[in-house]
Amino acid sequence: MAEPVRVCITGAAGQIGYSLVYMVGSGVVFGNDTPVILHLLDISPMMGVLNGVSMEVNDCALPNVRDVVATDDPAVAFKDIDAAFLVGAMPRKEGMERKDLLAANVKIFKAQGQALDQHAKKSVKVLVVGNPANTNALICAKYAPSIPRENFSAMTRLDQNRAQTQIAGKLGIPVSDVKNVIIWGNHSSTQFPDLRHATAHVNGQDVPVYDAIKDDAYLKGEFITTVQKRGAAVIAARKLSSAMSAAKAACDHMKSIWQGTPEGHFVSMGVFSDGSYNTPEGVMYSFPVTIQDQKWSIVKDLPIDDFAREKMDITAKELCEERDDAISACQD
Repeated sequence: MAEPVRVCITGAAGQIGYSLVYMVGSGVVFGNDTPVILHLLDISPMMGVLNGVSMEVNDCALPNVRDVVATDDPAVAFKDIDAAFLVGAMPRKEGMERKDLLAANVKIFKAQGQALDQHAKKSVKVLVVGNPANTNALICAKYAPSIPRENFSAMTRLDQNRAQTQIAGKLGIPVSDVKNVIIWGNHSSTQFPDLRHATAHVNGQDVPVYDAIKDDAYLKGEFITTVQKRGAAVIAARKLSSAMSAAKAACDHMKSIWQGTPEGHFVSMGVFSDGSYNTPEGVMYSFPVTIQDQKWSIVKDLPIDDFAREKMDITAKELCEERDDAISACQD
């Protein structure tokens, strides 16, 4: 077997962590032939729960799991890690706006960036899940200057998965038969789920989703708002934020980084904007990307119509405002 991959999961005693540690340990992310050493981090008051999670991982008898390190010390958790799922953050509760989370959570990610800078491998791949994910990833990277900033990304894969599922359900086809849905911008209610470049496998051939559904009012209205507000709908129903689906999306995201994207497919990730598609630089913006050899590339030169342009600019404006608020909060 290969050398073990050291994987840190923060907030590992929480709801998302509970699903995530099993999925990562099962081999679906890094490969069935790749052993993993799980570094599980949480805050000191959660250590009792975290030790219980660690016991359960051991009791799963997962062949890929070589060791489990449960700790409340970031220096231990981030020591020589190859990959990090930064989940731990104050969760959004019903009726809470994302901006309410910003001031508290951005300081967590500042501290974690500093700890990654000191203790992790410089090749570490860091996925930020804790919200507001795009801006938390930006701050985390800012305070880890010795790690290449392209190694940091924010999760919009959950939005992509939600969008694919809505279209698959509408067409009555498997979700795997919908590809190249794009999430532009922020993982928030301003995000723009874009189907203009997506295809669906219908009656033995790939056809544009717009041609398959033939309902512009739905595609430009109810579809978009359903995806944008899905997180809030889950909270209203569960009285807790998305956990199982968030863990699955985090695994999908990291698997794409580790194993690459298939030919002809792209995925959505929050990455540092280089100004592509007239987006502002200096923010973590979700783009369609392809990945090869653990390096992502923004898909270039997709045509953008006026409808998309307006939506993309709205979410860009929010990201710039979040960035400015976050930098201010870090300096307080």
